[in-house]
Amino acid sequence: MNSTRYKKVTTKPAAECEGEMRYSRVSTGNKRKSRRVGWYWALPFLGFWVLLYFGVVLPIYHHLPEALSIKDEHIHHDRFIAERAEQTLAKLEAIGPKVVGSNANEVEAVNLIVSEVEKVQKIMNKELFTLDLDIQEVSGAYVHGEMVNMYQGLQNIVVKFASNYSNSSSYLLINTHFDTKPGSPGSGDAGVMVAIMLEVIRVLAVGRQTFDHPIVFLFNGGEENPLQASHGFITQHKWAKNCKALINLDSSGSGHRDLLFQTGPNNPWLLKYYKQNAIHPFANTIAEELFQANVIPSDTDFRIFKNFGRVPGLDMAHTYNGYVYHTKFDTMSIIPQETIQNTGDNVLSLAKAFANAPELEDPSIYAKGHTVYYDVFGKYLVYYTESQAEQINYVLSALTLLAVVVSLWAMAKVGEVSFVNILGTFFCVFCVHVIAFVLAVGLPILLAVGLDLLGLSMTWFTNKWMIIGLYVCPTLVGLGIPTAIYISSSKDKLNISFKTQMVLHSQCILLTILLCVGTYFGIRSSYLLMITVLFYYIPLVVNLVTCLFKRGYQWAILVVACQIPAFASVTYMSCIFFMSLIPMMGRIGSKYNPDLLIGGVASVTALLALGYIIPLLNLFRKSLVIITSLLTITAIFFIFTVTPIGFPFREETNVERFHLQHIRRLFHEADSSISRNDSGYYFDLQDRRQFRHIKDVFDTSKLADMSEECNKHIFCGFPVFNHRWNKAKVLSQWLPSDDNSIPGSPKLTLLSKNVTLNSSSTIRFDFELSGPSHMGIYLNPLNGSKIIEWSFLDTLLRDKWNPPYFVYFSMGKDKTPLQFYVLLENQSYMEETNSTIPTLELGIGGHYVSFEHTRSLANKAFIQSFPPYAYVMEWPSSYERWIY
Repeated sequence: MNSTRYKKVTTKPAAECEGEMRYSRVSTGNKRKSRRVGWYWALPFLGFWVLLYFGVVLPIYHHLPEALSIKDEHIHHDRFIAERAEQTLAKLEAIGPKVVGSNANEVEAVNLIVSEVEKVQKIMNKELFTLDLDIQEVSGAYVHGEMVNMYQGLQNIVVKFASNYSNSSSYLLINTHFDTKPGSPGSGDAGVMVAIMLEVIRVLAVGRQTFDHPIVFLFNGGEENPLQASHGFITQHKWAKNCKALINLDSSGSGHRDLLFQTGPNNPWLLKYYKQNAIHPFANTIAEELFQANVIPSDTDFRIFKNFGRVPGLDMAHTYNGYVYHTKFDTMSIIPQETIQNTGDNVLSLAKAFANAPELEDPSIYAKGHTVYYDVFGKYLVYYTESQAEQINYVLSALTLLAVVVSLWAMAKVGEVSFVNILGTFFCVFCVHVIAFVLAVGLPILLAVGLDLLGLSMTWFTNKWMIIGLYVCPTLVGLGIPTAIYISSSKDKLNISFKTQMVLHSQCILLTILLCVGTYFGIRSSYLLMITVLFYYIPLVVNLVTCLFKRGYQWAILVVACQIPAFASVTYMSCIFFMSLIPMMGRIGSKYNPDLLIGGVASVTALLALGYIIPLLNLFRKSLVIITSLLTITAIFFIFTVTPIGFPFREETNVERFHLQHIRRLFHEADSSISRNDSGYYFDLQDRRQFRHIKDVFDTSKLADMSEECNKHIFCGFPVFNHRWNKAKVLSQWLPSDDNSIPGSPKLTLLSKNVTLNSSSTIRFDFELSGPSHMGIYLNPLNGSKIIEWSFLDTLLRDKWNPPYFVYFSMGKDKTPLQFYVLLENQSYMEETNSTIPTLELGIGGHYVSFEHTRSLANKAFIQSFPPYAYVMEWPSSYERWIY
């Protein structure tokens, strides 16, 4: 052997690695290739990641602090006491459903909250603090979705807590709501937040820590209506103009931790205080972007404070166990004390911090762009500005691409292969991996579509682990098979070690490209891609510097070690979204295939969490067999879909939702005749499976599609309840019934009709309307008429919206009949010749949503005939239409 071949060179790392690699002779030729690891080690290798998820990530996700009881108060006199808040929640739940306009909401709930505040006033430290209580009764209107959202006599309970020495005119606003959906006691949404706020007031009032700024606690009585009472507060209350920052508390589930899912807009200082003071941080930018993209079928008062008050803030909610959300099962029995303690600790600490924040004087000074934020396993918060995120993402992308190029050059130097040949091989590997990436995304999509076509969507709704077999395994198969085939069949001189590294480089480059694209388009959620790129960049550089990349499979040890935190981070965040999104799929409506969303999230999670792990299977013998065997798991899980395991719904815990109105309809024609007098059940469908499992309840062949009705009548000739029902009206279903017994119907009185004749004649109608607490007014001009003025909010007319028009009207404490007018213009109208030509179609819907209104025996029997796993949110309604 020529001794000069081992002469030491000074250029590192490539030259040094070249000498070492030539000596070891592991990369040249096919005769001396590195031996693969035994196939039987693949099982514990894959099992390790399964154990990491179920043994470490899930317990971290579910961790909650120990709850404090009243007997602990003498030790923790300045701490939030979960047991006392729970006792308040029990009183609130005992009232039952609290629908706007009902005695439960307008009297009992108001009295309870006021009495709890008055108790605090008696025991508070009056030397240091003042506590002012105001009950606001408010009326107003704004445009919400595709309707005028109008309200009358809604109530807000407003408490202002201030230090006696403070003369600040800048207030912190903390908001939640005490009203509920029909039929739901609403302990999770949002009774628990009411109880938490009351306990926070008590702790602050009996303490000795003073504050620079007052705190306004708003208990609003009309959030579910939707978002009416908060609009009344922020646009009309005497303290509203002083509110400079917000903590909004709501829920789309029950229990677990409070997720910070919206911030700002802008104002990064808010997250600075959250990071410093949230005792149990739980926050994520991805949740914010999903929510603001309307993927989440919910809304909060945060939108109202942002749009109408320009108040920046934090939007926090319980999102776990959304199965019970807006149902009769939303009770305190499923809310652990630890949840109350977790949220109470956070709200109390944040309230103290913001009430002493100098930024509260003028937050506009600090409004400097959006932020990227996420918690690290619930221990601390990472946040930085969007501009900083751009710099981090682009710099990391450039460094990573450079490191990949250096790695390929080093392979050429130490492997006695030209750099051009290395690039050629890498190009082939990259192309194969692109195919693998497309397969990894495409296979779950194909399966989601196939399951839906077979009527088997949502099989994971109760058993979330079904997602692993149905969508995670196909993703991993698609990702692994193409490269495994290529590596096994290629005959070039490079060994398996280098080819596998090239596959990992390809994965890294693809993610880096996606990272740059996401950053360019301002997608702040791209930080998740940044994490996966970062935790590959680190071992890539270290392996280059230490020359481990050429020493057999030693480089893989560092790759695996660095993938542990990356895997844990990605799967921890996936817990947040799966636990929140899966229950929401039961109320997303029937239009969309939820398997596409859930399968897509599962696929992305698998690609990010295991994208660098699956290619390592090529280091094992029989890698192709190992990867292909994952299809066996998918096949087994596919069999589960047609068994009771795959049935989506369970009694009480994972219910199927049915929203319906028992409606009586009357259509009055212009000649006072009645063209339609019928009754039936109007279904607003909530999930993809629709009526598939309730064929024994009624003959589903009698269901009428809405398309024909929608072509004939305004708003399909039905009293659509609100903007969400309006959007889904074409997909709704109508079941005729002989039962026409409803509690009543609104009374519409035509007070006057005045015609003014000129070149553009005008016709004015004056009406008076009385009826239940929730009504819909539907208007459509006829025969060339145009509505030019009315007594409602004029936004729709001013902005020239196309008719027909929808006015949603609700009444709280004040049930005074509504008087309104409609002024139409018709250029061809002449009283002498055209006085009988109709100019206005007017529909009135009355909704008897509270259980204060009785249901007919036939209606009760119909509801009770639904299977035990079904939850029916129902109420009687009337609809009358007039032609004028």
